[in-house]
Amino acid sequence: MKYKALVLILVGLGVLAVMVLFIGPAKIEDAIKLADPWYLALAVILQFVTYGLWTLRWSINIQSVGLSIENRDLLPMLLVGLAVNNITPSARGGGEPVRGYILSKYTASSFEKAFATVIADRALDTIPFIVLSVITIIAAASHLNLPGYGLYSITIAVVVLVSGFLVLLYMAFNLEFGRKVSLWIARVIKRFSRKEHSQLEEKALKAIYDFQNSMRTMGKDKNVLVYGLALSFFIWFLEILRVYIIFAAFHVDVSLLVIAEVFIISTLIGFIPLLPGGLGAVDGLMIILFSAAGIPPSTSAAATIIERLISFWMTTILGLISLPYFGAAAVEKVFKKGH
Repeated sequence: MKYKALVLILVGLGVLAVMVLFIGPAKIEDAIKLADPWYLALAVILQFVTYGLWTLRWSINIQSVGLSIENRDLLPMLLVGLAVNNITPSARGGGEPVRGYILSKYTASSFEKAFATVIADRALDTIPFIVLSVITIIAAASHLNLPGYGLYSITIAVVVLVSGFLVLLYMAFNLEFGRKVSLWIARVIKRFSRKEHSQLEEKALKAIYDFQNSMRTMGKDKNVLVYGLALSFFIWFLEILRVYIIFAAFHVDVSLLVIAEVFIISTLIGFIPLLPGGLGAVDGLMIILFSAAGIPPSTSAAATIIERLISFWMTTILGLISLPYFGAAAVEKVFKKGH
């Protein structure tokens, strides 16, 4: 197990524990006992539907570049990637190279082609998130009573996210810019590494060419642009709906708009590479924001804990359980990261 990740997970749990102690464990327990189990079961079902739609979206990218794999094999790869994202403090990006690695080995294709499908998948996921984030900034000013610095922080986070997204997109499609970035990375590696890297620049250029070629192929595919993007908006809606259903289980009358605002803001915080999956920070912020929206703190904490059990912990456990399915090499690849 990666000791650094384990320590950070414990820190995140510690932050959440302090929040629970501050509100009162007995009050939270009483709130949980009042929850409607049928609504909670529906929230779990929605999460599994989301897994299926994530898999379907990724499969559209994979088919676009000519790779062949069954969705039943693709789903555990997706879960492994999500689990790695959750246990590494890497802005929810630590699992993407792992997904690319496993897909390349499973389909006997180049890593660059497989990784391009993962990056395209993240791009499809990011576009609706950016749209929702901009709407959230506008709506949060009137619904959540956030202080000025809170709105400024959210705005800065969205600007950074959009800027990073545009730079990565430009590198993925612009040959000259991609070449310059690849050569720069190769020179940095050669400067700080003692290993022999005589062919590193040549390999880097070949890798970026293969990657960009795959990205351009997907960019011209209407299935990727139309169906993939439509799926992404629908998936984000289902995620927000899941949180709404969880609060409905606690008999809380809260608007879907407020749920969406808190969920998007908390997700933004989760991108900050401090704690694995935003553990502790996301949970605490959700509790604070829902309480600020007029929901009792004990109910806010209870609903947040249930939501994170479904979206974070269930996903992490399923991903780690799926990992041995891909063999010892994949296990080593995951647990070697971050040492």
